[in-house]
Amino acid sequence: MTTESVEIEHKPTNFIRQIIDEDLVSGKHQNVYTRFPPEPNGYLHIGHAKSICLNFGIAQDYEGKCNLRFDDTNPVKEDVEYVDSIKADVEWLGFKWEGEPRYASDYFDQLYGYAIELIEKGLAYVDELSPEQMREYRGTLTEPGKNSPYRDRSIEENLALFEKMKNGEVEEGKMSLRAKIDMASPFMVMRDPVIYRIKFASHHQTGDKWCIYPMYDFTHCISDAIERITHSLCTLEFQDNRRLYDWVLDNISIERPLPHQYEFSRLNLEGTLTSKRKLLKLVEEGVVDGWNDPRMPTISGLRRRGYTPASLREFCRRIGVTKQDNVVEFSALESCIRDDLNQNAPRAMAVLNPLKVVIENFGDKEILTAPNHPNRPELGERQLPFSREIFIDQADFREEANKQYKRLVLGKEVRLRNAYVIKAERVEKDQDGNIVCVYCTYDPDTLGKNPADGRKVKGVIQWVSASDNLPAEFRIYSRLFNMANPGAEDDILAAINPESLIVKHGIVEQSLANAQPEQAYQFEREGYYCADNRDSRPEHLVFNLTVSLKEGF
Repeated sequence: MTTESVEIEHKPTNFIRQIIDEDLVSGKHQNVYTRFPPEPNGYLHIGHAKSICLNFGIAQDYEGKCNLRFDDTNPVKEDVEYVDSIKADVEWLGFKWEGEPRYASDYFDQLYGYAIELIEKGLAYVDELSPEQMREYRGTLTEPGKNSPYRDRSIEENLALFEKMKNGEVEEGKMSLRAKIDMASPFMVMRDPVIYRIKFASHHQTGDKWCIYPMYDFTHCISDAIERITHSLCTLEFQDNRRLYDWVLDNISIERPLPHQYEFSRLNLEGTLTSKRKLLKLVEEGVVDGWNDPRMPTISGLRRRGYTPASLREFCRRIGVTKQDNVVEFSALESCIRDDLNQNAPRAMAVLNPLKVVIENFGDKEILTAPNHPNRPELGERQLPFSREIFIDQADFREEANKQYKRLVLGKEVRLRNAYVIKAERVEKDQDGNIVCVYCTYDPDTLGKNPADGRKVKGVIQWVSASDNLPAEFRIYSRLFNMANPGAEDDILAAINPESLIVKHGIVEQSLANAQPEQAYQFEREGYYCADNRDSRPEHLVFNLTVSLKEGF
């Protein structure tokens, strides 16, 4: 990339892009190389989508490269299922990583060698303090820590003990390798952090080769340097860790120039959790039916609910990249998918709470034609069987109503979407007084036009033929939590919204017989729905509510 192209290209600007522009102009870097480094201990959530769009988006815009690297340093919590789901999510969002996926475990031999180097330089030691004792020795934010009694072991003794750790000759939790930095540092992360611990666990990539595993802070910076990453982008909670990131790289013999870490604010979305640990609890407790439950803020959950890759990318673009922590309203995310589906989702008719209507002066059947989208003729048309008996939604009829009610009222007229004007003449009720059928007449001269005598018919309602329809299950999703900040609750299960899922059984028009998984539709006057990507099939159609037609609807 030339200096000229950096100056003239128009990209969405933020402080990270400004830094990159300056680095390219000054010649500090000749190209841009980023990475997305998830830990495979759960499914990715909406917060990860922001990081994905940032890292891969920057690489795309600057004609650079972006690695997908799994931070797989804790085999106890990791699983190949999570690895596969992460790869699927990144690809679904529309991004492609450079070469093959990488793993921190690819570098375990090198990481071990750098740990040996730190020991030989007197910058790391084997400690026998228990985790509890280590916390006591660490001090507080206002008081310095104190040195471990094992801190001043000789280099030879540390090398021998670290070898015993590697060979599986030490019990788990009995020893760890710590960096020797400064127990009085004002930054807790610099108070002799653990860089290796013992875990007798089989690893999904390396099997049983290792029983010692490096910590994140030791692994991450070295992996960046090995991969020649130019701009290492992290969220703000790693701001203090940058000191350790630089300390490790400054004190090992690794190729220069070294990568630099930059921090940005993480995504905090109103009413959701972005903690994989807490999301796992919801899965394990059976509160949701898996990581891809449409109520989950996971990428796979949002996908199953009907969110599109374009809508999530647009959401990340709109919220931007800053160093300022804030909470984004959920309506901002809904606005993005609503804009997308309004433009791209074909229209269809569905009745969730059927009420029979008999059009007494109509014949047997007629085939009507309707556009799939009112503003996009290229999406084609569909055929709608119109019959003497149809179903409308129970909410679309009242015996009496004021002028604000624009639907069917006894003695008044309404238009059926893509069909005729009908008038409600009388009703039939069951023994409990519930309306079970509305008898109507229709005006045969109102197909595609207003009544000839100038009558004004303002309301329009949806309908489905009683003889030509398909049964369908409708899953109406709302917020999983009934509070704005569920993450602050000690017991997140107490914050669950008991009505976050309501299931209804109704009917849809026949044109949806072959609705494909994840296909989105605007069910007129109902909302935007998509065919469930796990449970929907031709013999049992299942549609998930993605978002309402309007905000607050």
